[in-house]
Amino acid sequence: MSTNLDYQQLLDNLNTAIVVVDENLCLLHINPAAESLLAVSQAQVRSGPFEHFFHEHEDALKDLKAAALKHRHYTKRRALWRLPNGNERNVDYSVTPLNDMPGLAIEIQPLDRLLKISREESLLSAQETSRNLARNMAHEIKNPLGGIRGAAQLLAKELDRPELQDYTEVIIEEADRLRKLVDRMLGPKQPPQLTKVNIHEVLERIIVIVQAEYGSDIALVKDYDPSIPDLVGDKGQLIQALLNVLNNAAQALQEAKSENPCITLRSRIQRRFTIGRRHHPLVVRIDIIDNGPGIAEELLADIFYPMITGRANGTGLGLAISQQLISQHQGLIECESKDGSTVFSIYLPLGSTQLEGHSS
Repeated sequence: MSTNLDYQQLLDNLNTAIVVVDENLCLLHINPAAESLLAVSQAQVRSGPFEHFFHEHEDALKDLKAAALKHRHYTKRRALWRLPNGNERNVDYSVTPLNDMPGLAIEIQPLDRLLKISREESLLSAQETSRNLARNMAHEIKNPLGGIRGAAQLLAKELDRPELQDYTEVIIEEADRLRKLVDRMLGPKQPPQLTKVNIHEVLERIIVIVQAEYGSDIALVKDYDPSIPDLVGDKGQLIQALLNVLNNAAQALQEAKSENPCITLRSRIQRRFTIGRRHHPLVVRIDIIDNGPGIAEELLADIFYPMITGRANGTGLGLAISQQLISQHQGLIECESKDGSTVFSIYLPLGSTQLEGHSS
């Protein structure tokens, strides 16, 4: 390769991210795939030191210098690069010495999405196992509850003293309460009734419900993309799923007595997104963002499992049910949380792929 980068056009046509540096590790060229991956432009980085733009650690920099000096090839797995915008990228990269001039070509493969897909697959599998366990347990609880309630009703008819009948009434009421809880653990009784759904109608509906309960105590901010087309889904189930998430955020803000409590509801189109092992050209992404104290780190990985909650009065079923309902729509819910910002992201596929395998 000459100093005029004779192969620049070839590199620019590659889908693989390529960065070229000289023997001093100053950047000579970065192709469009690398610009997109690393969130920089050729004009920004040209002739600048590599470590100013893609910092890993000092040992990694020494390895690059040694490779340039000794004309050595090597590959690094699962490296964490810090970018100029402050973001980080998990990457594999291969270092290849240039043939006809001092310097290196660095081929970069992004890992963030692959790692995320792997985590999602593990999460979905674990949640399905957890749901099956919860359903089995719920059935085992529900059967004797009917017997307890029936026996209490028969006993009440045999008792003449009102104060004793008060006790049987407590038994009946508590049995009914437990039965409702068990019904929630069992989840929806029917599969989704699929029709065309405007996701913003769903969001407007849940906003009205939450405003009716909390009034002006919590600010609700709308940040919609009006160009999002209708998706195929069960409107009632989507309302329930998103309402559970919104209610969870509102209750967390109320219990934490957050200053200037605010929840933002944001809708966007996301392209080329993978849920489980299925690739979707287009998905709708709904973010429900609150400015509360965040979710405890030890709970964050488990919040979609039944009976897991960080709230004093929570049942730990709302988010588990939401994940189940969204999963029935071939979608996914994720959560990221830190102090001052908790984001629940709901992904729902657009197009015919959301109907495939629905009966499964």
